[in-house]
Amino acid sequence: MAKNKNSTGGAPSQRQLRVGEVIRRRLSELLQRGDIHDPDLERMSITVGEVRCSPDLSIATAYVLPLGGQGQEEALAALRKNRHEIRKQVSKALTIKFAPEIRFAIDDTYDRMDATRRLLADEHVRQDLDD
Repeated sequence: MAKNKNSTGGAPSQRQLRVGEVIRRRLSELLQRGDIHDPDLERMSITVGEVRCSPDLSIATAYVLPLGGQGQEEALAALRKNRHEIRKQVSKALTIKFAPEIRFAIDDTYDRMDATRRLLADEHVRQDLDD
């Protein structure tokens, strides 16, 4: 059997991307509708930016951010506390044999975009770009 060339840290496979997107959509639906019965999660509005799956699809890392960026640690704690119920609900949308373990992390994409904008707005960088 040929070794997957992407298993050494390259770009994710189409299957990883597809499963990650299905998990992201289902997780967003669960959080939006309040299907996870936890008062802490019901009072928060959480955005699921991206879900990345490991090459063997055993672990899915969901990058989340509470609306407005406030209460990040509380949101992570609430999601981690309910991870078993979330996994059970998400697995109903998947067509793979085993549901992946879902881990949660803060999505820092917006912070990195702001830092990039600040960097590009710097006078010295703009001067180099104009040349």
